[in-house]
Amino acid sequence: MVLDHLSQSSKYTSLHPLFAKAFAYIEQADLASLEVGKFDIDGNNIRAIVSDSNGKTADESTAKFECHNAHIDIQVCIRGRERMGWKARGTCIAPRGEYNAEKDVLFYDDKPDMFFGLTDNQFTIFFPEDVHAPMIGEGMIKKLVIKVKI
Repeated sequence: MVLDHLSQSSKYTSLHPLFAKAFAYIEQADLASLEVGKFDIDGNNIRAIVSDSNGKTADESTAKFECHNAHIDIQVCIRGRERMGWKARGTCIAPRGEYNAEKDVLFYDDKPDMFFGLTDNQFTIFFPEDVHAPMIGEGMIKKLVIKVKI
């Protein structure tokens, strides 16, 4: 997992061959004006999901404590205060169901080991090894999730 401010994103472009393109999209976008929805950036390799919705309680979010096998998430807080839960996948012991390849998601009944917060222009990168519970907060949270194919 990575946690930083968008002003430092150039430090992470070498972590994956598609990160330079993903962060270039983020830098060039007028984040505040992005419409809610799903957008292709580079076909199936890089997709964007923009949401603007009410935050969830920690219990609501951890009920969908998730990780992905085929994508890396770059999650950007555009507006609001978002908390997220995190736990290393290797320490999770209670998968809930089987991995859903179509939706690229596996849920766990484990609880996060830690919580951290994001606010405007901060981001996190979740790799397949990172089980996460996003969108914890009060009020409206606008965010951008970039799905980068592994």
